[in-house]
Amino acid sequence: MDQSRALKHKLRNLGHTFVLIGGMSLLLALCSELLFGDGVWYWVFLGVAFIIFTLPEVSSHWVLRLYQARPLLPNAAPQLAMVIQELAQRAGLERKPGLYWIPSHTVNAFAVGTRNDAAIAVTDGLLQLLSPREIAGVLAHEISHIVNNDMRLMGLADVISRLTHMMSAVGILLVLLLLPLMLKGIGSISILAMLLLVAAPTLSALLQLGLSRIREFDADLEASQITGDPEGLASALGKIEQHHRSFWKRIIFPGYRDPEPSLLRTHPDTGERIQRLLELRDKPQSTGDPLTQLHTRPVILPNRYRTVHRPPHRTILGVWR
Repeated sequence: MDQSRALKHKLRNLGHTFVLIGGMSLLLALCSELLFGDGVWYWVFLGVAFIIFTLPEVSSHWVLRLYQARPLLPNAAPQLAMVIQELAQRAGLERKPGLYWIPSHTVNAFAVGTRNDAAIAVTDGLLQLLSPREIAGVLAHEISHIVNNDMRLMGLADVISRLTHMMSAVGILLVLLLLPLMLKGIGSISILAMLLLVAAPTLSALLQLGLSRIREFDADLEASQITGDPEGLASALGKIEQHHRSFWKRIIFPGYRDPEPSLLRTHPDTGERIQRLLELRDKPQSTGDPLTQLHTRPVILPNRYRTVHRPPHRTILGVWR
């Protein structure tokens, strides 16, 4: 693996993360300044720092219950248990994440919890679609999120974004209430301040989406460093992207691309992710590490882990069906 290029990507991702979090905090500070007067911005930044260390964690068990996730014990999936153990050791985790199976044909995986109490959930669709080598890359990607505490970071970004929305709404409401007095010449508000209050929620949301994409890039990079196999994860991303395009779109519109602007996506463009991963390739190295044992044998789960029926429909989480 090209370590110099990996370091360059890592520093760039870290810089982007600080800029985006700083930008969101600055927007919140400016909105607070307009509402409460000079000197408030200092307390806003202190409040953000306080939130970083005190933000409560969402219980991983509660989230997993929502998706009807079942634990994949070592005797049910010994190969996956071996890979999780090896990846956790390489990533420096003191406690390996629990592995859970979701009875859904959707192709997806996610991590929840903290470094000391984390879990990774994979859908049945993902295990059926990907090869063992690709599954190892996806698991390394999720472990990277755990190592970097990305769940807490994105939780912080969500809190800042919600506070910005609230400040904006309060400011616009006050302006509307005071509008009759302003028309009589009593009090005023600058056009720039009004535009900031209107645009702040949208700008904050765009910065939050940008932060999510940067954290995905960083997780891809660290997953490649953990496994030493960027091509495995790149192949997995390509398969998942192809699967997510509907059958008829591939037949009728073979050149079809998602028209959603990149600024409005929570994940980076798959093609760009694959390109970055392939840039990290180095001379192939064949070693006897435990991951190679998974690469040569398919993942076969016991019969009790079969998606016979779809999970009951959920209003909020129906997408997982």
